[in-house]
Amino acid sequence: MPHPDVEAEAETLAETAYAKVNVALHVRRRRDDGYHALESLFAFAEDGDRIAGEATDDGAIDLIIDGPFGAALDAGPDNLVLRAARGLQAYLGEQRGAAIRLTKALPVASGIGGGSADAAATLRLLVRLWDVRIDAGELAALALDLGSDVPACVGSVTQLVMGRGETLARHPVAGLEGLPMLLVNPGVAVSTARVFSAWDGLDRGALVADSLDSLTRYGRNDLEGAAIAIAPVVAEVLDALKEREALLLARMSGSGATCFALFETAAARAVAARSVKAERPDWWIMETRIRRA
Repeated sequence: MPHPDVEAEAETLAETAYAKVNVALHVRRRRDDGYHALESLFAFAEDGDRIAGEATDDGAIDLIIDGPFGAALDAGPDNLVLRAARGLQAYLGEQRGAAIRLTKALPVASGIGGGSADAAATLRLLVRLWDVRIDAGELAALALDLGSDVPACVGSVTQLVMGRGETLARHPVAGLEGLPMLLVNPGVAVSTARVFSAWDGLDRGALVADSLDSLTRYGRNDLEGAAIAIAPVVAEVLDALKEREALLLARMSGSGATCFALFETAAARAVAARSVKAERPDWWIMETRIRRA
């Protein structure tokens, strides 16, 4: 037994904030509330940022940020991790606080849901850390208040996402989950708001996501053109990926600038990664897989 004068060490728990990719992203129209009506198939990488934390008794929410891209973020009150933690704390009337560490492995403002995934992982972490019960619908509502992608990131499973992000449906696609994936970012941060503002407004049709073949043949990212106009290097990334052997699909994710490539085998992905690194050592690259539920 520990000595009564020795304070027990606080338990540290952790969650992965899985990187998100839009396998396809169809923008149908601009809604009356200013948001865009989207149809998208979200999938998630096996890897991402890391959120770790310990419960505290003083009610304070403290955040430390480290990792390769940590310097690009501010730990101030507008940080999505802090907003998620304080929002959940207030909703639950929770008296305990938390000391949270965000290890930022994903580029910032890069179209792979980094901030949204961090917020979602924070919600998952604190539900466990505080050992509280909350209805899935209530958690989804809290998540949507934080951002359109956050509800999908809470589950981090392959799903159809409609509207501005409020309509979700688990949607496994045969042959997709577990596929080797390469993520490539050219080191350019792209503003989501600016890309949506530059969208050409054309409705090119509904998303068909009944098979991997449909997604590759008929799926699109309707924001690619706008992102390339703002950051032409996105086209260079896509060109670099589309020439690789055993490639199934190469497309931009979200509003950019990160692009992803799906491969038939891990060996083909590794060859592509080595080639891209040799050609563009200044680009960020992650070798991963589509996460299985």
